[in-house]
Amino acid sequence: MPAAIDLRYHPVMPGHTNELIEVACPCCGATLRIDAETGAVLSHHEPEKKPLIEDLQAAVQQLKGEADRRNDLFEKSFASHRNSDRVREKKFEELLKQAKDDPNSPPPKRLFDLD
Repeated sequence: MPAAIDLRYHPVMPGHTNELIEVACPCCGATLRIDAETGAVLSHHEPEKKPLIEDLQAAVQQLKGEADRRNDLFEKSFASHRNSDRVREKKFEELLKQAKDDPNSPPPKRLFDLD
């Protein structure tokens, strides 16, 4: 019988024992320095973040403008809701007038008549 052959994977290639691998994180953009021999993360450097708000006064004005825009949209929606009853009533009167003017038109089909 042949002797058992030891086939194990060794992550470190000969001659590359002290090599550091730099990897950029695709999510946050940080740079990781990893020891090739142990697989341990030796250092982690986050990229410099830009300030979210560059000018505080411009951000305040933008927020005030957003409040006015929301208020205008609400007023328009409220006015259209208030007028919707009047619009439906006018449409109903127009359709009723058309039905009275043309008595020969068949009545509209009901859902349970389709069965």
